Amino acid sequence: MSTTRILAIDPGSRITGFGVVDITNGKSVYVTSGCIRLPDEALSVRLKYIYQGVSTLLSEYEPHEFAIEEVFLAKNANSALKLGQARGAAIVAASLQDLVVHEYAARRVKQSVVGNGNADKTQVQMMVQLLLHLESKPQADAADALAIALCHANTRTSGGLEYGVGKRAGRTSKRWTEQDVRKTL
Repeated sequence: MSTTRILAIDPGSRITGFGVVDITNGKSVYVTSGCIRLPDEALSVRLKYIYQGVSTLLSEYEPHEFAIEEVFLAKNANSALKLGQARGAAIVAASLQDLVVHEYAARRVKQSVVGNGNADKTQVQMMVQLLLHLESKPQADAADALAIALCHANTRTSGGLEYGVGKRAGRTSKRWTEQDVRKTL
């Protein structure tokens, strides 16, 4: 019986959610979740906390796979830039552990977990609670991270990953598969 552990991150410049899920025989099992709460300090200090927090999670839980939410286009460009930098800090931590980074759009995550790409945070929390058999709803940012982990788990196939690496493939508007990436190397 093989188990794959996924660490997923919902990046934020104030609160970064995390979720750890094990996949055993195609079933998702909750391991842990929570938030890295960042101090009200300069962005550079908050980025350091994200990097250190994700590094600690990587050391403690030793995931096999890493998933993170893609940057979305925000109305406020400054917010989008900060979110991108928060993602970067988490991605560097994972990359330094030689983990491939799998990225998912928020809409794709919601579609995968809730069945509606426009679902709100409460719907995501309720479905994560239901799918992972949790006694109570997880905190919103932790629920988002667990939803990313579930999306990644649902997207995996026996032959590798359907999504998650490389650039968008123009022919299908989906991501390249690992096999496509290998062909280009």
